[in-house]
Amino acid sequence: MHKVKSCGVICFTRTKQPSFLLMKRSHRYDLPKGHIEPGETELQCALRELWEETGINSRQVCLELDFRFKTIYYPRYRRYDGQKVEKSLVIFFGWVREELEIVMTEHSSSEWIKWNPPHYFRNRIIDELLVAVDKQLKIKVS
Repeated sequence: MHKVKSCGVICFTRTKQPSFLLMKRSHRYDLPKGHIEPGETELQCALRELWEETGINSRQVCLELDFRFKTIYYPRYRRYDGQKVEKSLVIFFGWVREELEIVMTEHSSSEWIKWNPPHYFRNRIIDELLVAVDKQLKIKVS
């Protein structure tokens, strides 16, 4: 079985009512993320993909380096003739000052969603990530 790895960043605003950024494909939400390139670290990949997919650069985001969400799942990949692959996904957590204007490159649109947990997007990865983020934020407050 082929193994692939993707990395990304979930961005939150540092505002009175925080919001977080999700990308949209025609019928579902997604995260700004992508495949790691040879010689790249997970963090380098995550920041590169954030820039490529949203226009948010590394100077605009402040990362919580003690947060690292990882999951493994088994999607089918067109580049491997529709075969299932073992996909590792690593997501970092970052803050931006405000809801930035997003430069669309790979998705149909994006949305800044007000933080008001619990959130349910019927997407196992996003839902599990948001539970982990909620725990992280509660630790920071206490």
